[in-house]
Amino acid sequence: MPLRVLVVEDDDVIRQLITVNLELEGFVVVPAVDGQDALEKVGDANPDVVTLDVMMPRLDGWSTAERLRENPDTKHIKIVLLSARAQEADLQRGERIGVDAYLTKPFDPDELIEVVRSLGE
Repeated sequence: MPLRVLVVEDDDVIRQLITVNLELEGFVVVPAVDGQDALEKVGDANPDVVTLDVMMPRLDGWSTAERLRENPDTKHIKIVLLSARAQEADLQRGERIGVDAYLTKPFDPDELIEVVRSLGE
């Protein structure tokens, strides 16, 4: 059964890039434009993994990850944070929330695929 991935990214070009790369690997991808959109879609999408941009309008990646972790229905979903910021404080914040992986932009699409695949196994 193919892995299901909820791709949350406000930048159209980056969202499309991630979507295409994951679909080429056989993953089922559901796109979301920001954290609010992701929270509205997560129930129907039933993803194994969420890739989550940190800096987004309406609801940022931090808040989205916290809400996913607080909800008994979504706390098991693996979360990959994608951010241009990778200071130690950001990594520690991700650990506190309980994200499963943290990739710094710009990232190698192959690296993202490997991370998603390993989390989904």
